[in-house]
Amino acid sequence: MQNFLNALIKNLTDIFSSPITIITLIGVLILLIALTKMKKIKFTTRMITQVGLAIALTVVLKMFKIYTAPYGGSVTIGSMVPILLISIIYGPELGFLTGFLYGLVDLIMGPYLLHPIQVLFDYPLPFMMLGIIGFFRNRTKPWILFGAVIAILARFACHYFAGVVFWGSYAPDGMSPYLYSLLYNAQYLPLDGLICLAILAVLPIKRLCKIKG
Repeated sequence: MQNFLNALIKNLTDIFSSPITIITLIGVLILLIALTKMKKIKFTTRMITQVGLAIALTVVLKMFKIYTAPYGGSVTIGSMVPILLISIIYGPELGFLTGFLYGLVDLIMGPYLLHPIQVLFDYPLPFMMLGIIGFFRNRTKPWILFGAVIAILARFACHYFAGVVFWGSYAPDGMSPYLYSLLYNAQYLPLDGLICLAILAVLPIKRLCKIKG
């Protein structure tokens, strides 16, 4: 019996010390929280139409790329703005859903597939994180911009963790996967985020919020 318990503890320790296991648990937890939030959405025809338009506009804006990284990721002309606006207008719940749906569209259009959990952390989850700005929706514009920074950083974190766990083998000899993932994602996402922040700064956000249906 003691040998059995020791073996069980060792197996559990090996499982939960695995980076893939840890990142899987994090991903599942985030999804569960987001799904709980999404259940509160009361859909209207206008809302559904605007979500569809936001996803379509995001797809179009992402086609205009200033820079494209070798294994996915690009600097665009504000492709995150439509999802951020949906989150500001309707709140985080619909922002999470819009980001999730766009992540699936992005997966179909340009997949880089290594592992099912990598797909989760490189596609649906990062864009879901943009819904975080919805928690700042009723604040002043500086607070909304701060919320955008938090949302974009959360997206960066998803790509970073995926890079450490799944893309680390692509790191040059002698470079740690932690540094490689940081440098890889830093080559496109910060600039892409700054462009989105600049666009949000000049948009009449209060006026746009009046289109809520």
